[in-house]
Amino acid sequence: MIDVDPFTIRIFLHLLAVTVWVGGQIVLAALLPVIRKLGPEAPGAVARQFAFVAWPFYALLVGTGIWNLLSIDFTSRTFGYQLVFFIKLILVALSGLAAWGHTRASSSLVKGITGGGAAVTAVGAFTCGVLMVT
Repeated sequence: MIDVDPFTIRIFLHLLAVTVWVGGQIVLAALLPVIRKLGPEAPGAVARQFAFVAWPFYALLVGTGIWNLLSIDFTSRTFGYQLVFFIKLILVALSGLAAWGHTRASSSLVKGITGGGAAVTAVGAFTCGVLMVT
């Protein structure tokens, strides 16, 4: 039998949060052309509904990330690991800031830049996370 311990719960919750935050942005970007065809109000309505789900998962992602950090001896890690970790932190913060900017923007250009920026930095942070466990 496999034991469910705090490590398993922590990693499960972190990966679940990453899946919703990163995967949700990719899915929304893919669906946006179809959503736009539904009417001028549809993209905003879909984005607001996604935000209702995405922001709590972003908070879970950050919270479990802190829990992950507190669960390891960070000082014993290699310089490369520490560097990738700090890059990941910056990308996670930029993803959240860009997504927040996207929700506040009124121009299509700014919405496009911030939405794309949120997704690209989220994928970058995900990539850093994969590098940290390999």
